[in-house]
Amino acid sequence: MEIITGPISSCSKEHQKIYQQWFAVADSDGDGRMSGSDATKFFALSNLSRSELKQVWALADTKRQGFLGIREFITAMQLVSLAQAGNELTPDLLNNAANFEDIKLPVMQGLDALLAKKKVSINFSDTEVNGNLQVQSSQSTASWFSSKSSKRVSLSSVTSIIDGLKRLYIEKLKPLETTYRFHDFVSPALTNSDFDAKPMVMLLGQYSTGKTTFIKHLLQCEYPGAHIGPEPTTDRFVVVMSGPDERSIPGNTIAVQADMPFRGLTSFGGAFLSKFQCSQMPHPLLEHITFVDTPGVLSGEKQRTQRSYDFTGVISWFAAKCDLILLLFDPHKLDVSDEFKRVISSLRGHDDKIRVVLNKADKVDTQQLMRVYGALMWSLGKVLNTPEVVRVYIGSFNDKPIDEEAIGPMGKDLFEKEQNDLLTDLRDIPKKACDRRINEFVKRARAAKIHAYIISHLKKEMPAMMGKNKAQQRLIDNLEDEFVKVQKEFHLPAGDFPYVEHFREVLSSYSIDKFEKLKPKMIQAVDDMLGYDIPELLKNFRNPYD
Repeated sequence: MEIITGPISSCSKEHQKIYQQWFAVADSDGDGRMSGSDATKFFALSNLSRSELKQVWALADTKRQGFLGIREFITAMQLVSLAQAGNELTPDLLNNAANFEDIKLPVMQGLDALLAKKKVSINFSDTEVNGNLQVQSSQSTASWFSSKSSKRVSLSSVTSIIDGLKRLYIEKLKPLETTYRFHDFVSPALTNSDFDAKPMVMLLGQYSTGKTTFIKHLLQCEYPGAHIGPEPTTDRFVVVMSGPDERSIPGNTIAVQADMPFRGLTSFGGAFLSKFQCSQMPHPLLEHITFVDTPGVLSGEKQRTQRSYDFTGVISWFAAKCDLILLLFDPHKLDVSDEFKRVISSLRGHDDKIRVVLNKADKVDTQQLMRVYGALMWSLGKVLNTPEVVRVYIGSFNDKPIDEEAIGPMGKDLFEKEQNDLLTDLRDIPKKACDRRINEFVKRARAAKIHAYIISHLKKEMPAMMGKNKAQQRLIDNLEDEFVKVQKEFHLPAGDFPYVEHFREVLSSYSIDKFEKLKPKMIQAVDDMLGYDIPELLKNFRNPYD
């Protein structure tokens, strides 16, 4: 599987060097990011119409980041050249890389004067490693998270949507989370690497449903440490991600690395980290997507064997970080075990990320496949408590040819269409990554607000002097009723409240009397962030030609 990132791969090194010089002129602040205002000034030299330049930006900024890096800039310049040659700019144009081998440099009137004025000199060897352009990074934002005396930075000065979200989190959302212990009850504090991480896809299913084979099928090779067999082979969580060479990194090591988004996993203890590893390898697909391979969900007699760590808790942690969750089923393993039910229940709130894959479907004939599909939907209907029908992909996702004798020509055509639909879904993940970050950030902000209301309400219900222990036990025992009171008092949706049992379990280890009272200024700051700051941020980084 390949992800189209534009025609840059067919751009000659000579042209890449020239584009580097042009980019240095266009990038007014030299941070490696060409903003919308920079683009409108530089692209005006092409003398293309506003509608054409609007399409150039839309096709170059496929991830909707609100800026162009060097790769996206080169794509934009090639599109400008094609537009000047009379080509119509369409999304399909990028998919036909064969047409880009002999693209000429675009005509940019007045650019020579700008180059002479700035006397641009680029050391091309510094920006190329192993023949691949290295994207220059912007100013480091890691210090925002580590420095307690970090200066306030205006949203107008940030250079991307992600940087804007980082700033809003530190200044407005994190203080609320810290005050009301959101990190202990719901989710650990976000770090710089959480915002910058590549999109993740998690695969879930029982043993031998083809999870590891599915990843191998997409990569067209095995990742380091992969084991495939009919027996339970994957006995650990494996994160498959891009790296300079092929290697496996132990869980304890990867969980403490500041540039990795896995530091929150340390809360699950050493028993889990010994069953966690990271497999790195250089691969074009892994430059855009990270995969999470999981141990098979227990079924039958094996459910009696207790795991040494909180399996569903880990799944829930990864679900919050992932952009897509694939539930894999085998036609011969349609039963949803007790542990599988708990796993699916832990995905609550992430329904929009879930896709179901009926794998190895060529092992049954057409008539059996219809019955299997119906049985699968019936089983899922009992577990997924939603009236909507979840998307199910049918196919055989491995490197073996499809068994046409079993499924017939009609089945083969169905499998090909289903596989293409799933691959399209996966290809769209990097394009939607920025939108997903915003979506998850807003969800987290709303959850933090509700958590603050709950904590402050419980604090208010505690007596001032006597009988604190009895009052705390009464509140914990009647937590459902307290949730209803909070919901009615602040007019909150019931579906946004946390799981009562989990909340009760964590709450029992705290003294409610030591919680903070409601601080309206903090709540107002988060409301302003949701109502004004985020919309303004998105407005600043939309297509500059809108």
